[in-house]
Amino acid sequence: MLSRLVNQAHPLGPGAKVLVLGGGYSGRCFARLLNTLGTTVISTRRHPEPDSSDLAFDSTTGVQPSFSDLEGVSHVLCTIPPSLEGGDPTLECLGPLLKNISPVWVGYLSTTGVYGDCQGQWVSETDPASPGQDRSRRRLECEQAWLNSGLPVQILRLPGIYGPGRSVLDGLRSGRARRINKQHQVFCRIHVEDIAGACLHLIHKAASGHAPPIVNVTDDEPTPSAELLEFAAELLGCNLPAEESFANASQTMSAMGQSFWSENRRVSNRLLCKELGYTLLHPNYRIGLQDCLKQDLHQNV
Repeated sequence: MLSRLVNQAHPLGPGAKVLVLGGGYSGRCFARLLNTLGTTVISTRRHPEPDSSDLAFDSTTGVQPSFSDLEGVSHVLCTIPPSLEGGDPTLECLGPLLKNISPVWVGYLSTTGVYGDCQGQWVSETDPASPGQDRSRRRLECEQAWLNSGLPVQILRLPGIYGPGRSVLDGLRSGRARRINKQHQVFCRIHVEDIAGACLHLIHKAASGHAPPIVNVTDDEPTPSAELLEFAAELLGCNLPAEESFANASQTMSAMGQSFWSENRRVSNRLLCKELGYTLLHPNYRIGLQDCLKQDLHQNV
């Protein structure tokens, strides 16, 4: 739970002010962590709620914050995906403004999809990116744009993100989950709270002079999706959906689903956890899903 992360985390200094570009699932979790620790956070959304303090930023309409809105920002986290055309909408719109405010750290959330299909082998940050999907190629282009921007950028490569309200537990409850068996296929994942925790940890490490340009943020155990589903069904005390072979299941999959299953890799977190010293709150899916269930139940009370 976030309270555990708060107890583990070290606050930023009293003068810190953090800009979170994109108030989605990961961005909101990072903002909640910082707010709980007493750090001022500004978040952007395309359409902020009327009573919200969020700033409006929509690259498609040209609505964006001003220098005065961002004055004093010391750290930036960008969670905004590439445009469909392949460019980075944040850099294209806000690049000069971000340079003017001179942040000491800029994080960009990318994807481990840039490694492409590794046929189940382990990959680390030292392995070359070889994206096989268009969306991953766009991400790699954005990574390069950020790294060439002149800003103090650190790329965080993420696998599948899960957490409270967004896990295989929800798929089972809704009847959408499918138990698909594809021999030797594994998937990597990361709990949303460990994204927030890793971002804060990397900010502190960068301040002490340790800032590798690319860091994988993933848990310890790449796992077949069927194994995950079986554990989730035990937690919920519900029946499992019938097992399907991948050959049969793929006949009714969307193009996105088929692309998801077309790549197989084990992504190493050694740099983050061993060399940079981050301790995962949820090092495997078992601990992570138990946390999701507790938080889901708490929210429904």
